[in-house]
Amino acid sequence: MGQAPLTVRRWKRVEYDRLVDLGAFEGEPLELLGGQLIVAEPKAAYHSSAVTAADYALRAALPSGWIVRNQQPVSLDDESEPEPDLVVVPGRPGDYRDAHPERPALAIEVAHSSLYFDREHKGSLYARAGIEDYWIVNLVDGVLEIYRDPSHDPAAIYGWRYRSVTTLAAPAAAVPLAFPSSPIAVADLLP
Repeated sequence: MGQAPLTVRRWKRVEYDRLVDLGAFEGEPLELLGGQLIVAEPKAAYHSSAVTAADYALRAALPSGWIVRNQQPVSLDDESEPEPDLVVVPGRPGDYRDAHPERPALAIEVAHSSLYFDREHKGSLYARAGIEDYWIVNLVDGVLEIYRDPSHDPAAIYGWRYRSVTTLAAPAAAVPLAFPSSPIAVADLLP
């Protein structure tokens, strides 16, 4: 007798949010990516230090009217609510009291062991959501990878990828698309 194929249950963001509100995932480091619940990797000291360094650098460069959210959910679409290491969104903190931001101006992942996942999986997901400016603080190589120009690509994991990829090392500076008059030194983004 043959074995029945496995069935994967895909989740909608509204279902996931309801379970979060009910406390079903309390203390579990989960993200909803493309309808699947993904367990986030534990954050080592070096990763946490890099997130803090990037957070400081972003806050120092931000003009008025922008805020940085640190490891908080972003509502990308009906089946995705990732928690990027950092996002820059317009407004004030109170603007997101009732709902998570939907379209950050800048999403940043700090990557060491998650480098491939952040490039291929999260990169495809962010491109599909139309996030114009996606950065990876690459701790493996000590560089900043800048992803721009999202485009449909059926070969990508979520059917989208970034057409423009730029890699910068110190002493270069990165210029966010949303606030071009505020360059950020690559060295300031690394721990």
